[in-house]
Amino acid sequence: MKQKLFLIGFVLAAFVSNLKAQGVIAWKHATSGGYSYKYVTGDPTHSRFYTLKNGLTVILSTTNKQPRIQTYIAVKAGSKTDPDNHTGLAHYLEHLMFKGTDKFGTTNWVKEKPYLDKIDALYEQYNSTTDDAKRKEIYKEIDQTSGEAAKISIANEYDKMMAAMGGQNSNASTSFERTAYTEDIPSSSIDKFLTLQAERFRNPILRIFHTELEAVYEEKNRTLDDDGSKVNEAMFASLFPNNNYGRHTTIGTVADLKNPSLNAIRNYYYTYYVPNNIGIILSGDFNPDVMIKKVDSHFSYMKAKPIPPYTFVPEQPITSPVKRDIYGPNPENLTIAFRFPGAATRDARLLGLMGSMLTNGKAGLFDLDLVKKQKLLGASAGSYSLKDYSVLLLRGNPIKGQSLDEVKDLMLTEIGKLRRGEFSDDLIRSIVNNQKKEIIEDNESYINRADNLMNDFVAGVDWRAEVASVSELSKITKAQIVEFANKYLNDNDYVIIYKHQGEDKSIQKVEKPPITPVEVNAASQSEFLKQVNAMPSNAVKPVFLDYQKDIQRAKSGNVALLAVQNKDNSIFRLYYRYDMGSWNNKLLPIAAQYIQFLGTRTKTAEDFSKAFYKLASSFSISTGTEISTVSFSGLQENFGATVKLYEDLLANCQPDEKALAGLKARIKKSRENAKLNKTTIAQSLVSYAQYGASNPFNYTLSEEELDNLKAEDLVNILHELNNYKHTILYYGPQTATAAALTLATLHKTPAVFTAYPAKKQFVKVSVDKNRVLFANYDMVQAEIYWVRTEGKYNPEQTPKVELFNNYFGGGMSTVVFQQIRESKALAYSTYAYYVSPAKKEDQNYFLGYIGTQADKLNESIKSMNELLTDMPESEKSLADAKDNIRKSIETERITQDDILFNYLAAQRLGLNYDARKTTFSTLGSLDFATIKNFHDTELKGKPYTYCVVASDKRVSDADLKKYGELIKPDLKQLFGY
Repeated sequence: MKQKLFLIGFVLAAFVSNLKAQGVIAWKHATSGGYSYKYVTGDPTHSRFYTLKNGLTVILSTTNKQPRIQTYIAVKAGSKTDPDNHTGLAHYLEHLMFKGTDKFGTTNWVKEKPYLDKIDALYEQYNSTTDDAKRKEIYKEIDQTSGEAAKISIANEYDKMMAAMGGQNSNASTSFERTAYTEDIPSSSIDKFLTLQAERFRNPILRIFHTELEAVYEEKNRTLDDDGSKVNEAMFASLFPNNNYGRHTTIGTVADLKNPSLNAIRNYYYTYYVPNNIGIILSGDFNPDVMIKKVDSHFSYMKAKPIPPYTFVPEQPITSPVKRDIYGPNPENLTIAFRFPGAATRDARLLGLMGSMLTNGKAGLFDLDLVKKQKLLGASAGSYSLKDYSVLLLRGNPIKGQSLDEVKDLMLTEIGKLRRGEFSDDLIRSIVNNQKKEIIEDNESYINRADNLMNDFVAGVDWRAEVASVSELSKITKAQIVEFANKYLNDNDYVIIYKHQGEDKSIQKVEKPPITPVEVNAASQSEFLKQVNAMPSNAVKPVFLDYQKDIQRAKSGNVALLAVQNKDNSIFRLYYRYDMGSWNNKLLPIAAQYIQFLGTRTKTAEDFSKAFYKLASSFSISTGTEISTVSFSGLQENFGATVKLYEDLLANCQPDEKALAGLKARIKKSRENAKLNKTTIAQSLVSYAQYGASNPFNYTLSEEELDNLKAEDLVNILHELNNYKHTILYYGPQTATAAALTLATLHKTPAVFTAYPAKKQFVKVSVDKNRVLFANYDMVQAEIYWVRTEGKYNPEQTPKVELFNNYFGGGMSTVVFQQIRESKALAYSTYAYYVSPAKKEDQNYFLGYIGTQADKLNESIKSMNELLTDMPESEKSLADAKDNIRKSIETERITQDDILFNYLAAQRLGLNYDARKTTFSTLGSLDFATIKNFHDTELKGKPYTYCVVASDKRVSDADLKKYGELIKPDLKQLFGY
């Protein structure tokens, strides 16, 4: 072990020495392609930082792993800069930036403008009116005028253009500091993308407003049902009474949501959406010299202007704990928050280190003392960095019978240890080693690169400090951490939020206004759209996997090893994959949990956690219903030591009755908590709908079986694990042959494998009539799922299924989203998918979803059912869907260990080839008649099971019975305990 620790120290020293050899990590200036930029020496992302003449920041990070680009357009304007009398305004604007300009999103801007001007004036009148009757009259006129305007507008034209150019994950988000617009695009579509974005930001038109406003209402109501959101709002309000972090919420207050002002939104845009307040961040496959010219030519029209500085009264020190109580249906928990300086400070970077000392998943104080010893059901610590301040967040979940004050005392006791220096002397070095690994892994992804660069741009963090972080933290001493902890983590200077399980009587939902469905004009196209679609783009040839060529094969003993070589860095990932799971043995998932609390005759469970963390390695055992996987990751130089450590634990772990008693208590508390979670309840209903009353979700240990569980039974399962047939998957710097030779001496297996235990069989049920499965939950919203079992898997259907999903209900430009959200404003979130199974013997199924207000339940069900009966036709939308699939396949590169998992997934479906190849070659022959026939054959006129989670105080039995036989299984039936 000492030899391995020396090796880690040597590797780290070499890493730091290499940085020093390059010179001090510092900003440098360079000129290339006619543009000056800054860069940081030693930056593994090779990022260039440009400031154009109009003040626009452009950050470029190139990597050619995939022919795609992750893009962000980030505006330093979020809820912190909302006007006090118009909270939620930045978030409103984010939604409206998808509605187009005077050039797109409309069939006739000249004809549309008078209607929009009238709507502007009506909203100002509406906001200044207090009489309820008059407000309703004005709103009725808003609704009527909006309907006329919508006949001229084109809903979702932005999304259609992005889909047609092969964009993925089109989205935007608003937070305290910023509003960020994000796209993942093919490199070949960059000219189309920049043309669209430059137009989008030139003159956004606030059209289709009242239906989008209703979507924001729905989003607000979702936060009212989310206990975590309520805890965070209470925490920020208590930490920052003087700063808008605490005085504003991102979505806004109910009162402000009810009184929006288009003029205020427009003024906000003109104030903050200026080039000297915007960053364009691009990471991916491109030439930076060419790219900067393109960005400059498209955005040079923007004019800089002064930005109002955000000012606030500095927060006063907290001298005694600030306590808040929050109530809601979810399980109880506790949050403690300490205030720290802003993200750009050295103290904020030290805060990140200190957070890792408390929680790092393996060897932090919370990990070892609270989780490993099972004193709490869950405990975590982490930093939340913002521009003006940062926060250390402590979260704790009680075990059964434990009070929240006991949770508080346990977490604060660990803080006391930090202040007194009662932690391992080599913990800081271990954290630095793990950060080194995390940096390497992070930089593998063009998406992660862009995300990190965007966040630092918004928070004003010096990128040089990020690049130098490993070098800086490696010099931190234990004494400095103790001094730092004593400076900020005093006994009384924190906010504490008690989240109780119970009714929240303070909820004031945003009431549903009467809205007449508006036209979406799916078949219409603006001239601008035609111009963008007609722009040439470089042809990109798809790259399909060849499983014989792309995967190396070897044998380690009598175990097959599949490998893909990592030729980029020193990271390895290793997997032992077993074709058995909980359906073979209900104890297997329990054993997988139990191992983390076990030691051997010579090492404790804590010793193993520390040893893995020192190696910058990790392992975990995950069990599914039919497949279980042991996963490892780390640095290749510690590959052998990592495997040896795991094999020692697996072979020699000892029964521990105290640990088992703690695990049983954890499981029982987790089960109680699951019954208080609406998402988990919905999952149980969907499983019931698919398989019947006895289903995979409730195939678990009964309370009696759990109580009778013996430590020896679980340990025997672990000791026998290597005796079952499995496959080894390896991604790392070694060849398959070299990895197999290393593993042959470490991973011992028998000459003949033990047969898997017999597997419980579950078969999806087909229903011949409509049913409604209902679960009562105290919330404002209603969650509605449509579930239907379909036919057996047929690989020839795959292209049709992909095209149908892309056209019908799988994204923002689809029929379901346009009709249910854009036209009728019935939901914030809605989708509908035809889902193929994971293995060839299984059946397909259909899953639709609407999350809506309870008083919209009937309208929502009616709207989805109309689409399931009659699918609207739009040849243009179909063409966009085909373009999106084709360009996504052309630019998708399945790499690294994903190659191995793609191969295994294909095997389970009975395929020996990359299924994308068939979709790509077949796509051109598919037309609307194809997917219309698919829709009519598979979905139209079919019986469905409706799964509804809602409050029985807001949804009546009479309403539910309209849709089929009403079944109300109790939670014991649903959960199996």
